[in-house]
Amino acid sequence: MSTPSVHDVAKSAGVSVGTVSNVLNHPHKVSPATVKRVQKAIEALGFVRNDAARQLRVGHSQTIGLVVLDVRNPFFTDIARGAEDKAAEGGLTVTLGNSDESSEREAKYLDLFEQQRVFGVLISPYGDISARLDSMRKRGIPSVLVDRESPNSTFSSVSVDDIVGGRLAAQHLLDIGRRRIAFVGGPMAIRQVSDRLAGAQSAADEVPNAQIEVIELDALTVIAGRDAGAMILARAPHERPDAIFAANDLVAMGVLQALLMSSDGGPSVRVPEDIALIGYDDIDFASAAVVPLSSISQPSAQMGQTAVELLLNEAADPSADRRKVVFSPKLVVRESTASRL
Repeated sequence: MSTPSVHDVAKSAGVSVGTVSNVLNHPHKVSPATVKRVQKAIEALGFVRNDAARQLRVGHSQTIGLVVLDVRNPFFTDIARGAEDKAAEGGLTVTLGNSDESSEREAKYLDLFEQQRVFGVLISPYGDISARLDSMRKRGIPSVLVDRESPNSTFSSVSVDDIVGGRLAAQHLLDIGRRRIAFVGGPMAIRQVSDRLAGAQSAADEVPNAQIEVIELDALTVIAGRDAGAMILARAPHERPDAIFAANDLVAMGVLQALLMSSDGGPSVRVPEDIALIGYDDIDFASAAVVPLSSISQPSAQMGQTAVELLLNEAADPSADRRKVVFSPKLVVRESTASRL
């Protein structure tokens, strides 16, 4: 059985195709009796309007495409919530894509959003995609970088100063007397990770005998953090760091699990007495951990809201100057970095 069309609805209701279109899009232009007759025909036929086709005709949709690095990370889900709330105020919706820290998946989502002619794109990029975003803009699709500062004035962006955040984390560990700090995170191709490491290294460089050991990961996940923690636990006590700075809270939680639970029944590590631990993002789970995690806080929901504001501004005036909004990170101290007794 074929899918009913607008022509079928018009025939069933005894009206023109134009009248059906007005009922669907401008019902105030049609008499109540005609609206009721057309709606009855729609219900009887099971007609569903093809908004995608309509959006192609008018040139763009009422949907914003959002691509994040890892949808499992509550930091990015909070960004999405903020973006959804702000978009709804303007009658827009948000479609979420998860690149999963993959340039290939990232490209596929951008392909999809371009084909759908979305209103605009918000993206936390995995690599340098400036050329691709510039190409999409020329086709009428503006974009805003999220959780990444634009390297120039080409794109608007909303971010947190991750170099300052990394410095805050390392400086806190140094202030409580730790000198052998392991930075656990990766891949380094992710700008946020490399910036946090750079900030931590700058703080350590200013303190005698302080050193940063880099333990690079393939992903910013709990499992990757657990594996790194197990590796540290396998070392002789005098070879272990006395502090760990995890590139995000998911990694920190994995590290914490490994340190507190020895798989072979051997001795575990005390946090923070033996090894202090700090994460990044200050997700809700951080405060609820077995040992509540210190972290670097970012205004994630506000970042999502601001990104939509920047996108709306560019859509309204494509010639306007691009804006860079940079939020300041904040140190949140909890039990995982309490001073030695």
